[in-house]
Amino acid sequence: MIRTRPQVKKKQTPAEEILWECLRNRRLLNTKFRRQHNIGKYIPDFYCHEKLLIIELDGSIHANQQAQDFIRENWLKSNQFTVIRFSNEQIFNDIELVLHSIAQALIP
Repeated sequence: MIRTRPQVKKKQTPAEEILWECLRNRRLLNTKFRRQHNIGKYIPDFYCHEKLLIIELDGSIHANQQAQDFIRENWLKSNQFTVIRFSNEQIFNDIELVLHSIAQALIP
């Protein structure tokens, strides 16, 4: 979920913890990712500056904020960012497929 500056989380969700363990310290294709990095007025879950890639994890709250997510995603895409989204269930149930999808987005 992309957060605005006043809503930065201090504690990761369980899904974010799992994915962060796979991405941090250049663990995936030796690519640097950041957590909750400011981009304009938004704060994505994970961000790779080198590839302008944003990874968002969607929990149940996103069912109620689809219009807001659409606006944010359009703004990010219009500013040359690539946004990929995964549900928390995808992280819990098939992390290997999630990592494969991220790797595909990183490879030109």
